[in-house]
Amino acid sequence: MKITLKQLQYFRALAEARNFGRAAEIANVTQPALSMQIKELEAILGVQLVERLPRDVRLTREGRAVLERAERVLTEAMELEASARRATLGAALNVGMIPTVAPYLLAGTLARLRAADITRDLRLREAQTADLLSALRDGRLDAVVLADPPNSPDLEAAALFEDRFLLAGTEARLQALDGGPEALRPMALRPEHLLLLDEGHCLADQALEFCRLDRRQTRLDLGASSLGTLCGLVAEGFGLTFLPEIALASETAASPALSLRRFKVPEPARRIALVRRKGSAGGAWFEDLQAHLCAAGAELLAGAQQIAQRGDSARG
Repeated sequence: MKITLKQLQYFRALAEARNFGRAAEIANVTQPALSMQIKELEAILGVQLVERLPRDVRLTREGRAVLERAERVLTEAMELEASARRATLGAALNVGMIPTVAPYLLAGTLARLRAADITRDLRLREAQTADLLSALRDGRLDAVVLADPPNSPDLEAAALFEDRFLLAGTEARLQALDGGPEALRPMALRPEHLLLLDEGHCLADQALEFCRLDRRQTRLDLGASSLGTLCGLVAEGFGLTFLPEIALASETAASPALSLRRFKVPEPARRIALVRRKGSAGGAWFEDLQAHLCAAGAELLAGAQQIAQRGDSARG
């Protein structure tokens, strides 16, 4: 048998309280459990640690020597635990985000992280889904924020929020769609009017899937690598595009000529999730990050709802 920290903690409590009942209260255990642990400690050491008197407990000479060493051991253990906790909390979190999420979700998330723990170091990598998953699996990233993450046995995904898509274009182009009953369904869009991001962006792949189109059917490949560039082109009348709700505030402010329409129910949408490797190091960081991302997303979606409602009121 080996000495345990629990036994040393119980012995210290007994030395302080000088009574088995009070020591058990301090240690938050039953008196028989504490008494048994003290007896086991004495058996392991081969010495009597306390004199058991009717109304008192007195340390023996050997007990005083053991208590002195026990105090040092327990202090070292506490410092080791605190050091490990500080290292875990202070370690940099390497997080990846797809480009159609990062510009909109990151600012609110960083503000919340800073308010909760100003020492937290978050390092961000913005890249397309395939690159992020590769870096995650290689251990270069701790977690990634993706849209509609793959159902893979080596990954664990925590839902953040649902991000619905709106149709964006100039008001003249959108009004031209209002005549038919199927006009605001993705499959009713004419492919030659649709502008998409570069190949490899999951948002473009999702838009094609909603419309049941092949990229070769779209009219114009402008090589746009960001939603901001794409919205600027659409606002100038070059076509129509899908715009996620979390981007509404930023992109409508940057391109005032941009108008919006909601699709008919069921609206096309993507599921935003925080993903990590299964079996990766645990800790509260993942749940904390998920909570902050959810809160930042909820704020963006609430603002998007107001923007969409203002657009509806202006047309009415």
